[in-house]
Amino acid sequence: MSPSPRAAGARPRAVLAFDPPELVEGIFGTDGLERLGAVVDLDPEVVVEIGSEAARARLAGAELLVAGWGAPPVPADLVPRLRAVAYAGGVARTCLADPAVLAARGVAASNARAANAVPVAEYALAMILLANKKAHAAERAYRERRAAPDAERLLTGAGNYRRTVGIVGASLVGRRVVELLRPFDLDVLLYSPELSPGPVPGLPGARATGLDEVAARSDVLSLHQPLTPGTAGQIDARVLGLMPDGATLVNTARGGVVDGAALLAELRTGRIDAVLDVTDPEPPAADSELWSLPNVVLTPHLAGSTGAELRRIGDSVAAEVERFARGLPFAHPEELVAS
Repeated sequence: MSPSPRAAGARPRAVLAFDPPELVEGIFGTDGLERLGAVVDLDPEVVVEIGSEAARARLAGAELLVAGWGAPPVPADLVPRLRAVAYAGGVARTCLADPAVLAARGVAASNARAANAVPVAEYALAMILLANKKAHAAERAYRERRAAPDAERLLTGAGNYRRTVGIVGASLVGRRVVELLRPFDLDVLLYSPELSPGPVPGLPGARATGLDEVAARSDVLSLHQPLTPGTAGQIDARVLGLMPDGATLVNTARGGVVDGAALLAELRTGRIDAVLDVTDPEPPAADSELWSLPNVVLTPHLAGSTGAELRRIGDSVAAEVERFARGLPFAHPEELVAS
């Protein structure tokens, strides 16, 4: 249900819920908070817990909950006046103890998943282009030799002209990566179980096909599927074995979509490379070979919004709050009852 219009001049009461509260400044900044305060009656205190009388009193008057990472899950009985949730993260349900109850009351919700998809897709794009250029292998060889590496051996076949990139998962991030790849001279294959083989509507230049073909034909295989019971360990020994010699696996999805033991066994051979922003467990165990294998690039789950990129999330949430205050439906709605 969409937020209903309010009486002229009235402003809904809004409460912030984040932990630590310093996240509010990182996400919104002074300008963002002023933007919120211009359209809602914004409580100046940030709720970080729900046990105190003061926190419960604030929540009791909230018509709008603006929440994000670390927010305590709020029970429905503490927010009797709640009409909407604007979540500065991927899933608004995570800040609610009983979302089904609130859904039955007609509470609307939105999330900032689309805003957070942007930097993840940008990271994937950068790593795809660098992998095809064999930049990481060249950097390692250059550093070790302290002289020009053997280009004939190391860089044969390197480059981004008419190479094939495989995308697994037509998620927000996966689709964004396909869009970002469009200006380059690359062939793009896409696997997602809901897609029929052939051209992909809305994604010119991409062709949908089966997972096996995507794996077998891709110079870089980039993962963007959600972690579900059906995708856990989806990239297993068989799929990894289909990848061409010298191919690169890029994972910015979740570590659990890859069979970790199978990936490690494949990487030990040196046949393929990997760029891993996520692992399972995360971080890898201190004695994991992932830290030392020369054909692995490890980054600490930094593809998502960090630093200045948090303000994009803040802008997205502020725009949703403005829509709520005007009685308009959210631009990025979320169903509080998972389908």
